[in-house]
Amino acid sequence: MSMFCYQCQEAAGNSGCKIKGVCGKPDTTAGYQDVLIYVLKGIAVYGEELQKKGKLGNREGRFVAEGLFATITNANFDEERFKELISEGLKIKTELAEKAGLSGDLPGAAVWNPSNEADYINAFEIASVLATENEDVRSLRELLIYGLKGVAAYADHAAVLGSENIDLYGFFMEALASTTKDLSVDEMVAMVLKAGEFSVAGMALLDGANTSTYGNPEITSVNIGVQGNPGILISGHDLKDMEQLLSQTEGTGVDVYTHSEMLPANYYPAFKKYDHFVGNYGNAWWKQDKEFASFNGPILMTTNCIVPVKDAYKDRIFTTGMAGYPGAKHIEAGTDGNKDFSELIELAKTCASPTEIETGEIVGGFAHNQVLALADKVVDAVKSGAIKRFVVMAGCDGRQKGRSYFTEVAEELPKDTIIMTAGCAKYRYNKLNLGDIGGIPRVLDAGQCNDSYSLVVIALKLQEVFGLDSLNDLPLSFDIAWYEQKAVAVLLALLHLGVKGIRLGPTLPAFLSPAVAKVLVDNFNIKAVGDVKEDIAAMMAGN
Repeated sequence: MSMFCYQCQEAAGNSGCKIKGVCGKPDTTAGYQDVLIYVLKGIAVYGEELQKKGKLGNREGRFVAEGLFATITNANFDEERFKELISEGLKIKTELAEKAGLSGDLPGAAVWNPSNEADYINAFEIASVLATENEDVRSLRELLIYGLKGVAAYADHAAVLGSENIDLYGFFMEALASTTKDLSVDEMVAMVLKAGEFSVAGMALLDGANTSTYGNPEITSVNIGVQGNPGILISGHDLKDMEQLLSQTEGTGVDVYTHSEMLPANYYPAFKKYDHFVGNYGNAWWKQDKEFASFNGPILMTTNCIVPVKDAYKDRIFTTGMAGYPGAKHIEAGTDGNKDFSELIELAKTCASPTEIETGEIVGGFAHNQVLALADKVVDAVKSGAIKRFVVMAGCDGRQKGRSYFTEVAEELPKDTIIMTAGCAKYRYNKLNLGDIGGIPRVLDAGQCNDSYSLVVIALKLQEVFGLDSLNDLPLSFDIAWYEQKAVAVLLALLHLGVKGIRLGPTLPAFLSPAVAKVLVDNFNIKAVGDVKEDIAAMMAGN
């Protein structure tokens, strides 16, 4: 059976990838990815029962989170690592089955027990998305699973910093197990919205882990030029990897630069003490093929957003965490959670310094603590009419030409609007000179896609300050760019909070069947992005 994948915005023809992923993932790799999800569903059948009995442990919950995270678009291209995860998952499933004591007619995912690698390949068909024949059931199940993948990323990052939530792990079990059951449409929709509730919880967990460990992000001007020393470029989302790399490179003569989603590391107080942490290099993830080549030194991919590796830097790229790529050296953590980056450091010393591709500075660090410190100034600007509207333009960037829409919206929005952002979508406009409103920058960058929680906290605070009954009563519009599953988790979080009228682009998800899309439109007024001027006029009118 050929592959079928439609979990990201680049799904071929906005329908689905059937031969090879647009992301570059081969069909067999996609097949092993499906089998891993199938194994996780089997674990969840038993895990849900153990959660009911209060016997679910962090170990199996953490594994499910890691397994979900590994299957996010552009996270892992390495079949061998998928096989290792499948093998480990089968062992955990066996352990949980013995503890749960379930009997009777169990779902196929719960009882699947391969004896050789051929059984794995034969399972591609039963594990495929298309194994669910009913289009609407398939759509709701996949919407749930993709949201779970995003929440799992938050959970894994928090766990790395020592923050875990057994209720969150329990929900992973409940939700995955639900996809093996014949539920009604209403029950499936309710589960999807419950995933939004746990998305908010997961983001809050991670926010607490990050800020308690590294301090609250501060307004920061970030250098985007280069220094003369050799450097290491770190990309992705894992701040503990950032901390360990900075600590190990101190005094070595090697500078550290962030790339793409690691840009917000520049905003954290704990990292500012390192003089060799010199700024950000490059732009969004999809430009890495050129930017990694011109960087000249080693690259560390800490999480997802890796793309097919080019010859120009294939000997300089390393992965860690849930990221993986065939032929790339993978750095595992020791039993104490520490990682040894000495190989990167020694390699960096032999490399030329980065080739400069731009100069100047960009400003960020507008997470909730920092913005709430400016709350009086913001409120006064709204009351005086200096700020007419806030437009949330968070989410992901991507390769599609239609994403120029978001640059054009930023350029065309009236000068009395504030853009609130998080995620790599900001690279479409964060280097434009959009000015400020009474000293408040018109682009407020809260950080990574993981930091979308800050935008929620800020919005809820504004709702409280203005004494409004609903977020929908604020002068606030949502114009969201999506690419992968963390953006799906953010969308579900917004739906859980009752936000209506969200614009989503550059295309609506291929995994939404017409009937499921209608449910979202009818209940939440979700709409596709359209003409720039028409969308701006509608947003300014509160529509």
